[in-house]
Amino acid sequence: MLLEVRDLHVEFKTRDGIAKAVNGVNYSVDEGETLAVLGESGSGKSVTAQAVMGILDMPPGRIPRGEILFEGQDVLKLKEDRRRKIRGAGMAMIFQDALSSLNPVLSVGEQLGEMFVVHRGMSKKDSRAKAVELMERVRIPAAKERVGQYPHQFSGGMRQRIMIAMALALEPKLIIADEPTTALDVTVQAQVMDLLAELQRELHMGLILITHDLGVVADVADKIAVMYAGRIVETAPVHDIYRNPAHPYTKGLLESIPRLDQKGQELYAIKGLPPNLLNIPPGCAFNPRCPRAQDVCRTHVPPLYDVAAGRQSACHFWKETLDG
Repeated sequence: MLLEVRDLHVEFKTRDGIAKAVNGVNYSVDEGETLAVLGESGSGKSVTAQAVMGILDMPPGRIPRGEILFEGQDVLKLKEDRRRKIRGAGMAMIFQDALSSLNPVLSVGEQLGEMFVVHRGMSKKDSRAKAVELMERVRIPAAKERVGQYPHQFSGGMRQRIMIAMALALEPKLIIADEPTTALDVTVQAQVMDLLAELQRELHMGLILITHDLGVVADVADKIAVMYAGRIVETAPVHDIYRNPAHPYTKGLLESIPRLDQKGQELYAIKGLPPNLLNIPPGCAFNPRCPRAQDVCRTHVPPLYDVAAGRQSACHFWKETLDG
C-alpha cells in the first residue's frame, strides 16, 4: 500500500463559525493503482488532497485528528523540512488551473528546472536540458525552442502538459491530479487523460484523480470513492459503480451524465444544494436531497456498510438502492 488516509478531519475557522470540510475520510491507494475521488464542488475532495500534500493554509485550516500514511509513515507527524523532501520526490500534485499555478514572470524552462536545482543540486545548464527532456516526454512540440517561453505563450492544453511535466520531474511514487481537465475542450481532455494514463503505466505510479465528472474516469480509474459533505459515501471498483450504484447520491451523479440516446430530453439534476459546512444536517448529510430519505436518515449518521467485497456504502437503505 502506497497511501492510506485514516479518519481524516479538516476544519476551517471562519467569522461565522467552524466549517467542517472533511469529516472522517478513509481511503487507500496502491502502487500503480488509480483512485478517482468524485463529488460536487464543496464536497471536500481538494481539501483532502491538500491535507495529504501538506499544503493546507493553517490557520485558518486545522487537522484535529486523523492519519495520512505514506509508505507506512504518518506524514502529519513529520517536521516541515522532512515533509518538504517528500513533496516532489515522493508525491506531487497537478493543479486544476495551470495558468494561475504557473509563475507568469518565469519561463517554463526555469520553473521545470527549479525542481532539479533544489532537489538534485543540478546546474542551471543541466536543469534546462532536463526541462527540455520533460517537455518532450509530455509531447510538447519544438521543446528546445519553446523552453524559454512564458506560460501565457502556451495554449490551455499545453500549459496542463507543463503542469504534468512538473509533477513528473522527480518521478514521484504518487500523483494527485486535481481536476486536471477543467476548462479544456473534450478533445484536449481526452489527450491529457490518455497522457496521464500512459505515464502512470510507464512509471508504475499511484494516481488520485479528483473530479466531478464521472465521464472522465470511466476508462482510467480502478476504483472510485464518492464524497459528499466531507465524507466518503460510497467506494467500489469502477465498473461496479457504473453498473449498479449503492448510494442515492452516486445514482444521482450517474443519471446527471448527458447521454447520446436521450437527445432532446431534459437533463436530470439532483434537487437542492450541497449543505452549508457550517451547519451540516443531522443524520445523513444527503437526507434533504435524497428521494429515499426516511426518519432514520434524519437522526442517525449511516456508517460505511460492507455491500460486497471491496464495496461500501454509507446509506441505511443501500440494499433498496441496489435493487433499483
